[in-house]
Amino acid sequence: MVFTRRIRQPNSTYIRRSVTDDWIRALPYEKSRVFENIVGNWECCFAMTSVALNDALSLRAGGELVCAQQSVVIASALLKRLSESLVFFCGALANRGRNIHEVPLVEPLRTSFFRGSRAQSAATWNGILHHIVFGDRRRFVHKLRILSDTVEQLEHEFDKTAQSIGASKASPACWTALDHLHYDFSTCLRETEVVLKSFLRALPAEQVSAFAVEIEDPSTHPRLRLRWGVSRVSS
Repeated sequence: MVFTRRIRQPNSTYIRRSVTDDWIRALPYEKSRVFENIVGNWECCFAMTSVALNDALSLRAGGELVCAQQSVVIASALLKRLSESLVFFCGALANRGRNIHEVPLVEPLRTSFFRGSRAQSAATWNGILHHIVFGDRRRFVHKLRILSDTVEQLEHEFDKTAQSIGASKASPACWTALDHLHYDFSTCLRETEVVLKSFLRALPAEQVSAFAVEIEDPSTHPRLRLRWGVSRVSS
């Protein structure tokens, strides 16, 4: 079911807006440029991760186990870089989301979009919180926190599995696990992109430039992490 918000207009009529509406409608030029730059960087890093993992799977199928192990190590390093970027992003969004008047809409994660038990559990928990927590702002922050936690956990599991493959002759189950973790990480990335677009639509125009600098150059800002305590943010 699509989560919608009613917006009162001066003539007392209502316009129903949804996350889908936020996604398909074009952003203003400046916001669109920021969106494309941020997402472009994420997609580039994830594409390189995917290429490295696909190479590893192909090499393993061809019996070139040493080269396959090396490709897995590369994929893990690239995924870690992207994971750190997404975790910082979620913290930055939650921080700014506390202080903007219009709260971005979010929908809960869906278990059917994931393959692994850890990500499916996170999606289930997000769905429960989404329906028992009152206020769009709390829902927004809860989803960011769960996305952040899930991204970190998936990357950690991917790295742990990659290390076991690199250290010894891994079982077929390890390679299947890598494929599933990669798939679930991809789902989290797409969900994060949807949240970003909704956020940019709600972000005041005068804050766009500062937000772009913060996300594109994290070294200029303290590392932000989401904790359970942020769930107490006012709605």
